[in-house]
Formats: sequence, C-alpha cells, structure tokens
Amino acid sequence: MSQRPVTSTTDGRLNLEQQRKRAKELLPRLKIQDPSATLSQAQWQVARQLGFSSWPKLKAHVDALDFAAGHPDFHASDEARTTHWRCGNDIAHSLQLAGFKDQFRMLADPLCMGPVRDLPKEDFRALRSAFISQAFALNPADAARRIADEYAQLESLATAEHSVLWCEADAYDQLFLIRALAGLEQLPKKLELIEVDRIPGVERFIGIGQLAPDVLAWLWPQRRLINEHAVQLAKQAWAAYCDSSPVTLAKLAHGKHPALPFLAPALLRLLQELPGIRDGLSLTERLALTYIAEVGPVPFGRVYAELMARREPLPFLGDMMFHAVLRPLIDGEQPLLTESQADRDWPQRVLALTPLGHAVLNGRAYWLDHASQERWLGGVCLKPRQPHWAMDDRHQPVRRD
Repeated sequence: MSQRPVTSTTDGRLNLEQQRKRAKELLPRLKIQDPSATLSQAQWQVARQLGFSSWPKLKAHVDALDFAAGHPDFHASDEARTTHWRCGNDIAHSLQLAGFKDQFRMLADPLCMGPVRDLPKEDFRALRSAFISQAFALNPADAARRIADEYAQLESLATAEHSVLWCEADAYDQLFLIRALAGLEQLPKKLELIEVDRIPGVERFIGIGQLAPDVLAWLWPQRRLINEHAVQLAKQAWAAYCDSSPVTLAKLAHGKHPALPFLAPALLRLLQELPGIRDGLSLTERLALTYIAEVGPVPFGRVYAELMARREPLPFLGDMMFHAVLRPLIDGEQPLLTESQADRDWPQRVLALTPLGHAVLNGRAYWLDHASQERWLGGVCLKPRQPHWAMDDRHQPVRRD
C-alpha cells in the first residue's frame, strides 16, 4: 500500500505540532501493513520524509528555529558596521524582518550569462552593461549606471570592518562569490560566508530568497571566516572562467575544494551550458525543449516553473534570465521554437517546437549549424557554423570543428 507523502515546506518553517498531527494521521495506515506499528515509528517516518534521520533531530531543528525567531537580536544585529552582501536583493527585506539592522549591498550582475572576460576595470564594466542592456531590453545608460554603482560598492569589500557574503550552491551565487573574492588583494579585517545547499524540511531548495526571516536568523550562527585558501582558489576559478578555453575550468569543476566546497558542482553545471556534442544544445535548452516536446504547446512561464520545480539539477536562472536564454531559439532565422499570443506578457505566450526543434532534440540536426546568434560561457565564445568548444558525455570540453 502506498503512503501519502508528507509535504515539506518551501520557506523552511516547520511546526512541530503539525508534524505530530501528521504522524498520528500516518499511524493507522502503518498499522494496516504492520499491526504492531507505534507512534514512534510514524514520527520516525515523518522525520525521514522531511530529511531528518530521527524525530529528535527534527525536534531539535524546530527548537533552534523557534529560538532564532523568538530572539531576533541574539546575534542577528551584530555590530552596526556589518555589511551583508548578496547577488540580488531577494533577502534584503527578510533580513530586516529577522532583526538584522546593518547595511545591505548586492552585486546582481548575472555572470552566468553573456561574455565575461579578463579586461581592465572600465572595459569589463562596459562589456557587462552592454550585454545586460541587450539581453534584458534595458536602457543602456541605466544598465551602465547600475553596473558602475554595484562594482564600485564591491571595491569597498577590501576595507570594510565586517562583511558577510550570503550564498547558495548554484552557479549564479558561486560566480558572485569568486568574483567578490578574486578582487581582493589581501584578506579584509573580518570577512565571513554563509553558504547553504539545502535546508532541513525543504524538499526542493532553490535559493536563500525563498526562506522565511526566522530561518535566516537560524543560518546566521553558521557563518564561517573566509581564509586565504578560499581567496586564492577564487582567483584561480575566476581566471579560468574568463579564459577563452574551458579546459582549466573543467579541471576545477572535476576536483574537490574544501575551501569552497560548493564551487566544483556549480562549475560543472556551468560547463553543461556548452553545446552538447550531439545536438549543440546547452543543458538548459535541452531540458526546456524536452518538456515542450512532451506536453505539446505550453506557456513560457510553465516551462520555467517545470524546470525549477523538477528538472533543473542545480537551479541558477531567474525567470527573466531564462526568458533571455530561450530568445535565440525563437528569434533566429531557423528557430527551434514558435511563440504564439505575442500580445501577452512573455510568461503567458505559448511555445511549441518547430520541425527543426524536433530534429535537433532527437540528434538529427545540430543547433549551432542553424543558430543565428553567438553565445558566451564566461570567456568562451560560441559562434554558429564555426569551430567551437562542446561538452562530451563525460562532462569534458572537446573541440568540435
């Protein structure tokens, strides 16, 4: 007999009384299978389904969350000189609600998209602002101003009294992390990192921005000091990401790095945005096309939701970023997708595969033989109908002529 799953939270909140009620509801179903089943066994199953090894571990975690929520100033406020850094503004308000009263800064540049090259400061900022303006249809002056302001603020990291970087394990955050650390000539007085790849009780952890304020307060004591090893590793990784060849990046992606333990998986996921050796699709493109092929014509926003909820192995794209990633598949001279109901906002527009889209997805055609736009992965430029780097079945970069 199948058991009804115990639904996990999405924001990290857990109510112990609610879990006790679920255990009591589960017990009669367990007794059908085993008349000797006890409430303790039901509680153990509830705990396991929420990601805990035992009921006491679940209870201890809920107690810790309750303490953090009930004592918002116990550590959260810290000294007034603390600056909290993030790769977007998704936790700015929640930090205030949790009791953090310090400065908040962000570097929202989506470094996982577009050209990222080793250039002098002003040239680099001009490169990034031009890409952001084009990809997201922003006013060029506004994009340039935002990039200039964010990177100017990032320079203050080197001299700040106390800074804390809030990161998760995905490519967007890990690139923000290595960019921030790579710019340091020496370690600041006190630089700390809060880094997380999962939250107890959250079945599908997408990012810190989904967490409740009291969960942020619970994370605060788990911060750790950034050491010199982490800074040097970040410099190596950043240089490899800016390189026109992905070979060094792949070596880092297939290694283990205790100083920044989430870096290698994020880099490996990034490398999967190189064209696949058989179809020329990035993993994001392949996942999207596969879903559209399975369900037929489907709204743009539902494709994004499906990838984030189930198919994307390490979610790193925001909704507007995902939209920008798929535009070349729609707007090219030989598109892989059609977009109908264009008078609606883009999430409501309906996508369907073209015959070429089906052919590419099935490996009977190669996307870069038909694409109209060049694409970048860091410093690697991918030009249609020209020799380029691709990803083989072993997740290693190879040249494709």
